[in-house]
Amino acid sequence: MNTLLSATYFGPVQWYQKLNRSGLCYIEQHDNFIKQTYRNRCVIATTQGTQALTVPIERYDGLKCEMRDIRISDHGAWRHLHWNALVSAYGESPFFEFYADDLRPFFEKRWQFLYDYDLAITEKMCELLDIHPTLRRTEEYIKLPDSTAGDNTKAALIPSDGIAGNLMQWADYREVIRPKHPLPDADFQPRPYYQVYKQKFGFQPNLSILDLLFNEGNEAVLFL
Repeated sequence: MNTLLSATYFGPVQWYQKLNRSGLCYIEQHDNFIKQTYRNRCVIATTQGTQALTVPIERYDGLKCEMRDIRISDHGAWRHLHWNALVSAYGESPFFEFYADDLRPFFEKRWQFLYDYDLAITEKMCELLDIHPTLRRTEEYIKLPDSTAGDNTKAALIPSDGIAGNLMQWADYREVIRPKHPLPDADFQPRPYYQVYKQKFGFQPNLSILDLLFNEGNEAVLFL
């Protein structure tokens, strides 16, 4: 199965499940940026419950703007704040120290565009998780026919391996995986794993992939 996904900032477990089970995956860069989505936020577990970490973006005055054109803002020292939040939340988790050096650069180096930042994070997370999808940027917005509710598999003419016009079956999750009001996904059933705050809050499903990685290490892939 081949997959269409929106870009994410340390996306949720569900999003990485799609990567792990996909042969070819197009990461959409021509969709309109939508606020309060995983495009620029992730959700982690803390001693107080869940917390959303949001990457600030430059103002675009409410005009529609393609994801590839969204610029990251340096307002508010957010990189420092995000890293400190991760240290506070996961510093005592089993594998935080093991992965810290790989992830710290994403909170030190400056990226100009959100899409490029998200894609760089995705590539690094795939490396750390030891999953090997073929990732591609969309070259134009891919519009698929509507499908029945709860069925995200659609047939469409989509370029494949540089050859336009191949009729293929695609799973479209671009608007399915979102923090608020997610759409049905029959293929995703959260599998409980060890969490630092599980005794206090119970298992909290579909948090950022960082939660799974810091708690399960090289066995994280078994939950995808």
